[in-house]
Amino acid sequence: MTDALTNELPTLRRQAGRWIAASRPRTLLLAVAPVFGGILLAVADTGNLAFFTAVGTLIGAAGIQIGTNLHNDAADFERGTDTADRLGPPRASAQGWFTPAQVKRAAHIAFLTSFLVGLLLVVRGGFPILALGGAAIAAGYAYTSGPRPIAYGPYGEMFVLGFFGIAAVAGTYYLQTLSLSAGAISLGIALGLPAAAVLLLNNYRDFDTDRVAGRRTLCHVLGRPAARYVYAGLLLAAVPLMLFGGLPGSAWPVLLALPMAATLIRRLFAGADGRDLNRMLGETAQYQALLVGLYAIGLLIGTVLGLF
Repeated sequence: MTDALTNELPTLRRQAGRWIAASRPRTLLLAVAPVFGGILLAVADTGNLAFFTAVGTLIGAAGIQIGTNLHNDAADFERGTDTADRLGPPRASAQGWFTPAQVKRAAHIAFLTSFLVGLLLVVRGGFPILALGGAAIAAGYAYTSGPRPIAYGPYGEMFVLGFFGIAAVAGTYYLQTLSLSAGAISLGIALGLPAAAVLLLNNYRDFDTDRVAGRRTLCHVLGRPAARYVYAGLLLAAVPLMLFGGLPGSAWPVLLALPMAATLIRRLFAGADGRDLNRMLGETAQYQALLVGLYAIGLLIGTVLGLF
């Protein structure tokens, strides 16, 4: 029995590693950073933290992100979008690691987990949270499913701005405070812009293969030259929104994120492609997280200065 288990361990580890890769853990930053931002803002406004609500919100957001990733993996393969010419990281269905049915089943489990956690959050937040959570899960399915998938048209960036920015921050803030504020909307837009830049960059990288597969993303509507300027605008606009968006505390440390934004923009305009674009996708998500971290530092500095 022990020998059999020992012999199975390498296979189990390989399968576990493949499932982790299929869930695209690097994208989780885009799901949890806005939640952290909403929590920070709520604590700054009220001085209180609903800890277990915060944990539940993070789990729910992560589950929706993982479910969307897995469903996207299977749906893109079935539609013939993920081919051998694709420049991005390997996908589970396309690589034959798992069947599309298995990947979709895993997506259903991730969405179900978020739904169950969401029911607990509804106890605190009521109908608005039920509606928001249901819409987020429905959008996760609709991203690459249905007769007109979101990912196959020019409105994907708006979808990301709405759900990975405004809804994530404002929904988290509401769960903490049971109210909304103009600052929560401003911060939601600010953090949603770099999230939208991640999708824009993803579609910029896949421009040729997406066109063959019948996609008409914002990049195809604008063309690559104009898309570069939109990417730059999405990164840069987040900073003044955080500086002048009516946020509590001191937001000036977010200015320290500008060198990173400038570096990413320069690399894209210098002709980044292939693997460099893959690296830039992760770094653009890190830029969003950096904004949250710098704002947290600003709040801490403001708190310390307020003690003297």
